[in-house]
Amino acid sequence: MRIIGGKLKGLRLNPPSKLPVRPTTDSAKEGLFNILNNQLDFDNLKVLDLFSGTGNISLEFASRGVPSVTSVDRDFGCYNYLKTVAKQYGLESIQPVKADVLKYLEVESEKYDLIFVDPPYDLPQMNQIAPIVFRRDILKPDGYLIVEHHSMKKIDNDPHFVEQRKYGSSSFSFFTNEQGH
Repeated sequence: MRIIGGKLKGLRLNPPSKLPVRPTTDSAKEGLFNILNNQLDFDNLKVLDLFSGTGNISLEFASRGVPSVTSVDRDFGCYNYLKTVAKQYGLESIQPVKADVLKYLEVESEKYDLIFVDPPYDLPQMNQIAPIVFRRDILKPDGYLIVEHHSMKKIDNDPHFVEQRKYGSSSFSFFTNEQGH
């Protein structure tokens, strides 16, 4: 796992192999951040990273100057790893939260510019995530919800769905809260 942009560009991290994660591949992450670089001003974003695992995506956002990244995962090992790495590299913008993501979504009231979700590919509630986010109204107007999932799985069942981008066996589905969408 490496940071591909920002102040920590090139930093390689080796999370413990016992953590129950499937980190986003470097090529998929690079493709995602190329898209986001062209559409967003990282200096003013408020990001929510759900099923954050080792913090691969959270660390990338923080390295690129995002001032507020909330990272939610229920695994204590993942939570602890991200907390330690963020402190070690002075990434004060990262706020790790140890919680069940679906329960967290039901009580969260903050609004975010971007919500990134990387659930286990076999999560039974995969198709419920976008509807919950929009029902709870936690995405700012013109905000983006991005869900990583297996390329064979379709999650375009929500009226806020915009597009799917494939990177090998992984895909990112984009949803927007754009006014008039």
